[in-house]
Amino acid sequence: MTEIRHIVFDIGRVLIHYDPNIPFSRLIPDAEERKWFFDNVCTHDWNIEQDRGRTWEEAEALLIADHPDHAENIRGFRRHWHEMVPHAYDDSVAIMVGLIESGHDVTMLTNFASDTLAEARERFDFLNRPRGVTISGEIGMIKPDRGIYDHHIAAFGLEPAATLFIDDSQKNVDGAKAAGWQSVLFTDAKALQADLERHGIAT
Repeated sequence: MTEIRHIVFDIGRVLIHYDPNIPFSRLIPDAEERKWFFDNVCTHDWNIEQDRGRTWEEAEALLIADHPDHAENIRGFRRHWHEMVPHAYDDSVAIMVGLIESGHDVTMLTNFASDTLAEARERFDFLNRPRGVTISGEIGMIKPDRGIYDHHIAAFGLEPAATLFIDDSQKNVDGAKAAGWQSVLFTDAKALQADLERHGIAT
């Protein structure tokens, strides 16, 4: 196994919590109605296109044209986004900051709309600690597409085989491995600590 010289963190559900149900449990109190809304209106596939760079204005207009009766809740997705990210995962953040402070090369690679990540970086200063970040919404590519991994390698001068990627999505972990990286699935900080030790990384 190649020695790890670069560590790359995902952000959402690795360093900060993300859950659209938090505001929508208030906006749409009925659980079945709320599930229908996320399955048929503000779906994962719709939201991921904002991560790819589509503007919220365009995204809202497309949905409102098809679901005019849900216009207020469609607009509410962006309007209440700040409630969807209520806190950091302090134990994961401590690991990342510890790696940086002990001299490891740490960057971030995330599927995120550029405006919401800017908001997150204002709220969570630790997101400004790594050497840099690749933001899907700024480059028009998303994980697990091969291109975003290659872009990150080129942008930060990394060696794929010497790079360890940490992500909460198995698809994204597999995408990193297909690009020649080493990668681990994030479940919690304790497991991450064990994964780092297994890869010979002291924190």
